[in-house]
Amino acid sequence: MPRFTPVDWRTLERVLLAAGFRFARHEGSHRSYVREGIARPIVIPTYAEVPVFIIRNNLRTAGLSRDEYFRLLRQLR
Repeated sequence: MPRFTPVDWRTLERVLLAAGFRFARHEGSHRSYVREGIARPIVIPTYAEVPVFIIRNNLRTAGLSRDEYFRLLRQLR
């Protein structure tokens, strides 16, 4: 199984969009994404490298499994 590594915010955004999320708003250096059935928005910072702990927390909030994340990531590349 692949390991989580920091990714560019644009890559993380593409994963969220592929998972059915839509862009909601941009405030400062943070972008929010929402999806029907998910209670809280997913917030990603516009960093060159989003840290692993932020990726994991967002996946948990989004209800995406580790396998689903890596599947979506592979489809983008």
